[in-house]
Amino acid sequence: MTTVVLERTSVPTADAMRDLGVTLSGLLTAGDVVVLDGDLGAGKTTLTQGIARGLGVTDAVTSPTFVIARAHAVAGDRPALVHVDAYRLGSGVELDDLDLDADLDRSVVVVEWGTGFGERLATSVLAVRIERADTETDEVRWVSAVGHGPRWVAGR
Repeated sequence: MTTVVLERTSVPTADAMRDLGVTLSGLLTAGDVVVLDGDLGAGKTTLTQGIARGLGVTDAVTSPTFVIARAHAVAGDRPALVHVDAYRLGSGVELDDLDLDADLDRSVVVVEWGTGFGERLATSVLAVRIERADTETDEVRWVSAVGHGPRWVAGR
């Protein structure tokens, strides 16, 4: 059960990537897992910064590469953000050890580098693919998103 949430879309700048994140945040609710896939420097953290802004996170959002996971609280009734960088994790078991499911019912969990094991956090996952342009001097990114599982098929 999959639904294309975002067709392959051109994103020309880092600001546009953040704006796309704000737009995607409008689709997200507590319990959602977003798995970001893309090469180093593709824009995964930049997209997460936009998602955070859209959710109402006011503190700085940086890559949690060395701490692996960072929780960001929000004011009001919006879900919190848990930002995970799974780059240094060797398996889904290590991801399970982070006990992220304890926060899942009141948070949006964004997992960078989580393809292949970030999906095990929930039955419905938004998988976002970010691709760089073919040339090193071109800053354009191509972004697509597919929802997997019953929550995305229902379209809410």
